[in-house]
Amino acid sequence: MKQRLGLVSLVVREYDEALAFFVGKLGFVVVEDSDVPEQSKRWVVVAPPGASESRLLLARASSPEQASRVGSQTGGRVFLFLYTDDFWRDYERYEAAGVEFVRPPRKEPYGTVAVFKDLYGNLWDLLQPKR
Repeated sequence: MKQRLGLVSLVVREYDEALAFFVGKLGFVVVEDSDVPEQSKRWVVVAPPGASESRLLLARASSPEQASRVGSQTGGRVFLFLYTDDFWRDYERYEAAGVEFVRPPRKEPYGTVAVFKDLYGNLWDLLQPKR
């Protein structure tokens, strides 16, 4: 048996503002952006550059309950872990793009890590694992 997580759904306010952050600031690539007119929504999937299996579904909040979760899908814990092959390249690029880091870079036994916020306030680890 072989299984994998293909998509992680991230609840967002609006598609275009989410794309501006994930594509414009983080450098993710758009895998799919299709209209779903019968549901009045879009199917928007992005992925980090070079990613082959992990992808992020940008899901616009469609109810007050969903909207209340935007930016706090994990109650303030780090939500997603973005692995990189060059921590300092990405850290410097993100800082220059205005990405807000809430914990500075540090070396840990498992690698080099810093915590940043996405445009909604969800926390992410930028992590270069030790080899």
